[in-house]
Amino acid sequence: MKTEAEGARLAVAEVPNERPEQHFKGLGVSAGIAVGPAHVVERGLIDVPEYRIESDALDAEIARFREAVSLSVSQIHSLQAKAETLPEEVAGQLRYLLDAHLLMLSGSRLVRGVEARIRNARINAEAAIQVQLSEIAQAFAGMEDSYLAGKIDDVRELSGRLVRNLTRAGYQAFSGLPSGTIIIAEEITPADTALMDPARIGGFAAALGGAEGHTAIMARSLGLPAVLGVAGLAGAVRSGDVVAVDGVRGGLVVNPGEATIARLERRRRALERRERQLARLRRVAAVSRDGERVTLQCNIELPNEMPQAQEAGAEGIGLLRSEFMYMNRDQPPSEDEQYVALKDIVEGMEGAPVTVRTLDVGSDKLAYSLGEHITPSVNPALGLRAVRLSLETPALLEAQIAAILRAGAHGPVRILVPMITSVDEIRHVRKALDKMVRRLTRRRVPIADAPPLGIMIETPGAALAADALAEACEFFSLGTNDLTMYTLAIDRGDEQVAHLYDPLHPAVLRLIRFATDSARRAGIPVNLCGEVAGNPRFTAMLMGFGLRDLSMAPPNVPRVKQRILALDASAASAHAEELLSQSEAGAIGRLIDDFSNGT
Repeated sequence: MKTEAEGARLAVAEVPNERPEQHFKGLGVSAGIAVGPAHVVERGLIDVPEYRIESDALDAEIARFREAVSLSVSQIHSLQAKAETLPEEVAGQLRYLLDAHLLMLSGSRLVRGVEARIRNARINAEAAIQVQLSEIAQAFAGMEDSYLAGKIDDVRELSGRLVRNLTRAGYQAFSGLPSGTIIIAEEITPADTALMDPARIGGFAAALGGAEGHTAIMARSLGLPAVLGVAGLAGAVRSGDVVAVDGVRGGLVVNPGEATIARLERRRRALERRERQLARLRRVAAVSRDGERVTLQCNIELPNEMPQAQEAGAEGIGLLRSEFMYMNRDQPPSEDEQYVALKDIVEGMEGAPVTVRTLDVGSDKLAYSLGEHITPSVNPALGLRAVRLSLETPALLEAQIAAILRAGAHGPVRILVPMITSVDEIRHVRKALDKMVRRLTRRRVPIADAPPLGIMIETPGAALAADALAEACEFFSLGTNDLTMYTLAIDRGDEQVAHLYDPLHPAVLRLIRFATDSARRAGIPVNLCGEVAGNPRFTAMLMGFGLRDLSMAPPNVPRVKQRILALDASAASAHAEELLSQSEAGAIGRLIDDFSNGT
């Protein structure tokens, strides 16, 4: 996999620049800097008319749609063959995506819904696709989990493929473009990204997309600088314009002047130096200057993120989100299917521990395979989700626990249960665990030897009851994203109040400290896996609270490690005490920055 610096390149087209310099802001989703000639992709979901289908032509229209489905399957098989020629990290991302698309083409909500709309509404296939896509998009809108909310991108991409095949519209590739070309589009799909040769394509920018989608993941794997969610991009760039993509700060400059290019070149060289320094830390233990050892693990959404975790020097998987096994399918995965998926991950970590979180899906986190178990909730964040859903559906919980136990025969595993708020819930989960141990032992199935059972501390209730909860489990994992949301009663996905979401709020910090102290008194390990774990700005504070196990996105591991190596843990402890004495988040933030600047 390319480093960020290797992805940074300045290949400036030798064309006169007479138009004024324009700056646009977006999300930097793949770090690096690139300057080159723009290639504007004129494509999106095709605007198609809606027209009525007569009763005697309905079967023919459905047959026409099925032909488009069949053609799409053939195209995806061709992409699968191409994936085998790509670097392994990219191939892994693409395999997962294409497998998901094939599942969606085999009787998913999308395909079934389109056929039903053709027959019931008597409309043409193209229009039925767009109506069905709109309905699915509404179901996904407003989800609190950015990864799951981003799954609509998969449905949108597949819908576009189906419409193009129905209308016989061409699919544009990127071969033959000048070296260093910057791709500009309204939307760039993962399939588009797979067609980009890093030796020829300098980077890309698009009006749509986010940091958690497959496109962003693949851009990072390829080392292509990328900016998504660029407001005002439509019509602002012409093919042949010189453009600069800043995947670090999330900027796009159209027609950059000499001064801008010189500034970007200086930053590119600085990036190279920093990446060389961080790369040397891969095999270095995270030990503070006064000898305090910190374990750095990774949060994993998808199996194909494992190479990134290993490349970063992660010491294990501190949080494996198991929801990927339930997505893009009509029925829940069987115990055997889950076992195979988890076994591959455990074996792939080569003896490093893997902490598997049991299913955290509710009515705000859609998995169509669980439709019969979930009904709409007035307030999904407070409804039937996570452990509550698992305890309501024992068969689902038992199948998942059995799969984790079996995977544990191939390497160390831990079982992590989300949204626990009472000791009674832990006891019910432990009964299911004991039941599965007895069942598998009777059948002489190899299983893990007494895997630790832990809980997520992600509500104020759980944090305040941490002393009692610590007596009923083997470890804690602090989920500070949800803990902040529930403590402050703020949905960070709601733009009206998202600015009030602040993990440095005194109440949040005191809950973290209380839960950490409770774990230490009970003699059980405690891990923190929220976003603050991966931000070097907060590393001293977390160490000062007594945390010695942090789990984060793979790219953040070397940065946090670099910060730990420069810290004195005893000074961090005094720093944390000062933070806890403050009554305002703003004052806490200033103290954190002052401490960082002084160490």
